[in-house]
Amino acid sequence: MATKADVTDLGLIKILRRVGRLARHEQVILSILAVVTGLIVGGCAIVFREAIAMVQWVGFGFISERLHSLASDLPWWHLLSVTTGGGLVVGLLLKYVMPGGRAEGVADVIAAGALREGRMPLRNGLASALVSAVSIGAGASTGREGPVVHLGATLSSFVADKLHLGRSLSRTLLACGVATAVAASFNAPIAGVFFALEVVLGHYALSAFAPVVIASVTGTVLSRVYFGDFPAFILPVGDITSFFEFPAFALLGIVSAVVAIIFLRATALTTTLAQKLPIPAWLRPAFGGLLIGLIALYFPQVLGVGYEATDMALNGMLALHILIILIFAKIVATSVALGCGFGGGVFSPSLFLGAMTGGAFGMIATSVFPEMSSGHTAYTLVGMGAVAGAVLGAPISTILMVFELSGNYALTVAVMIATALASLLTRYLHGGSFFTWQLESRGISLEGAREQRLLQSISVGEIMRDDFVTVDPAADLASVRERLMRSHFGTLFVVDSSRVLHGTITLGDLSDTAFDTSLDMLLNAQDVTHLHPLALDLDDDLGKAFRLMESGGEDHVPVVRDHESMRLVGVVHQRDVMNAHSRAIMGAREMSGSDC
Repeated sequence: MATKADVTDLGLIKILRRVGRLARHEQVILSILAVVTGLIVGGCAIVFREAIAMVQWVGFGFISERLHSLASDLPWWHLLSVTTGGGLVVGLLLKYVMPGGRAEGVADVIAAGALREGRMPLRNGLASALVSAVSIGAGASTGREGPVVHLGATLSSFVADKLHLGRSLSRTLLACGVATAVAASFNAPIAGVFFALEVVLGHYALSAFAPVVIASVTGTVLSRVYFGDFPAFILPVGDITSFFEFPAFALLGIVSAVVAIIFLRATALTTTLAQKLPIPAWLRPAFGGLLIGLIALYFPQVLGVGYEATDMALNGMLALHILIILIFAKIVATSVALGCGFGGGVFSPSLFLGAMTGGAFGMIATSVFPEMSSGHTAYTLVGMGAVAGAVLGAPISTILMVFELSGNYALTVAVMIATALASLLTRYLHGGSFFTWQLESRGISLEGAREQRLLQSISVGEIMRDDFVTVDPAADLASVRERLMRSHFGTLFVVDSSRVLHGTITLGDLSDTAFDTSLDMLLNAQDVTHLHPLALDLDDDLGKAFRLMESGGEDHVPVVRDHESMRLVGVVHQRDVMNAHSRAIMGAREMSGSDC
C-alpha cells in the first residue's frame, strides 16, 4: 500500500516531468531567449547613447540633447573643426575598421532576414555602431535609431549562431533584437514590436509575436530604469477641433509625400555625386562634414539627431519661414551626411522633416481657417507620422509610435489618414522606401524573397507521395518491363532488400533491349540502371526541390531519408512542386498586400 510520502514523491515526479517537457517546448525556450536578448540589446542601446554623448563632449565640450542651442554659441572655427575632424575620423574608421568600407544599417538587417536566414556578423555590428557613434557625436545630420537597430540585430544573430538555432528561430530572434532597439530608443514598446514584424519579418504570426513582445517590453523596462520613464518628445495636449478638418489632414499627407520623395531623391543624387568626387573614399566624410558645418553656421538645428528642433516645432516655437527653410536645410545636410559615408539612420531626420512640414502646414491652415484648426501640435504630429512612414516604408509601426507618443486617439486617426496617403503616393511615385533604395543600389533585390521563404517553410516530406514502383537490382529484364508498365510515370526505382536506392530505370535506359527479349537471361536490372540519381532528403525544402528539378531536367525525384543511408521513403513529382510554388506566390502577394 502506497504511503503518503510515496504519493507526494509521485506527484513531485509528475510535476518535474511536466516542467521538463515545458522546458523543451520551442516557444518557452524562445521566450527565455527573448528576455535575454531584450536585456543585452537594451543594455547596448544605453551604451550606444552614452558613446554618442562622450564623442559630443570631446568635440563640442558639452553633453546635452540641446545640441543646436549650445553649438550656436561656439566660434565658427570650432564648429567647422568638429564636423570636419569628425568626418576625418569616420573616414579612417571606414577604411581600417569597417568591413566593406561603409557603415551598415536597417537595410542590411532586412536583407539578412530575407536572404541570409537572419545571420549577421557581430564584427560588422560593433564596427558600424562605433562609426555611427562618432558620426552623430560629431554633428552628422543622421539618426541614432537605425544604428541601434542594426546593433541589436547583430547581437541577437550572434546569440542565435552560438546556440545553433535554425532559420525560423534565428529570424524570430533577429526581430526580437530589432524590436528592443526601437522600443529602447523611443520608449515605445508597441512601435518596436510592429516595426520588427512589419519591416524585418514581414508577417504577424503568433509564434513570432509573443517573443518579440517579450523582448520589446524587456528593453523598454531597462531603458526606463536607466533614463527614466520619459517619451522621446514632450507634447502639449492637443485634440481634433472638428471632423471637417480631416480633409486638411489628407492634404497634409499629400504634401508629406512630396517632402519624402524630395528627400529620397536628394539622398540618391548626393550619394551618386559623392562617389564621383576626385578624392579618396576615406576623405569623403571629412568633405561632407565641412559642408554640414557650413550649413550649421546658419542653421545649427540640422546638427545631430535634431530632437531639440523637433520639440520646438511641436511646441510652436519656430516661425513659419524658419520651418520651411529647415525642411530644405535638413534634406541637404542629411543627404550630404549619408552620401559622403557618415554612419547613422533616417528615422530621426524623417521625424524632423515631418515636424517642420506639419508645423508649417498647420500655421498656414490655421491662418486660413482659425476656428476649425486644431493648432500647430496636431499638424506637426501628423506630419511627423506621414513623412516618417513614407520614408521608412513602415506606416503601421509609425502610426503606433505616434499614438504612444501622444496618447491621443483622435490625433492618431488623423495620423492614419495622412500616413496612409503619404506612404501610398511615395510607393507609387518613387517605387519604394529608403531601405529598398539602399538595397537596390547595392544590387540586392528582395523581389521573390517572401516567395522563397514560403517555399523554404514547406518540407519535401509534406508533399511527397508513395505512388512509386521499385525493382530489385537482381531482377531480370522481363520483370523490369512488367514493372515499368505498372509505373504511371515511367520510372522505376532500383532498391535492394534494405530499401537502399541504387538508381533509376526508364524506358530510355533499356535502349535496344526494350523490345528485344533475347538478352533477358544475360542482363538484369543492375545492368541497365542509371546510377547516382538526383535525390532529395526528407528534410529538404521545396526551394531546393524546385532548383534540383530545373537544373537536372527531372520530373520525378526520389526522396531518401538522408544521403548517407540512401533509404528510399517517397517520390516528389514536378506537378506537386509547381502547385506548391503557385500557392507560395499567392501567399507572398497576399502578405505584400497586407503590408501596404
